[in-house]
Amino acid sequence: MGLMRVTLRLGRNPDAGFPDGDDHQGYVIVAPLDKDGRLDLGLWRENKETCTVLRFDPDPDERADGWLSHRGNNWYFRYDEEDEGPDEPVYKLGDHTLKLGEYLTIHEADGDDLTYKITEVTAV
Repeated sequence: MGLMRVTLRLGRNPDAGFPDGDDHQGYVIVAPLDKDGRLDLGLWRENKETCTVLRFDPDPDERADGWLSHRGNNWYFRYDEEDEGPDEPVYKLGDHTLKLGEYLTIHEADGDDLTYKITEVTAV
């Protein structure tokens, strides 16, 4: 597939105060995907600087930008500024298929694990 823009929006997280989710909170990532919609480590290595992450939120203090990062067997959202928060691990991101309608869990900087729904996947 190549480099794809994947939009994730906050899904239903009743225990975290979002029983209906929130379309105004989420992430836009540029990710290297193989033909099955899984992350392609080789393609990521060739395009590290292009594989970006944008966290969007109505609260300007919650917005951040950075890169999709890989360490060991894990994938992270890495931010370059201290006030943007620490790296955010994405639970088993390498095992997921990043296709429309799928869900991902992200460990937020504040310690919460929140579920996000993939709402858009387009070629870059």
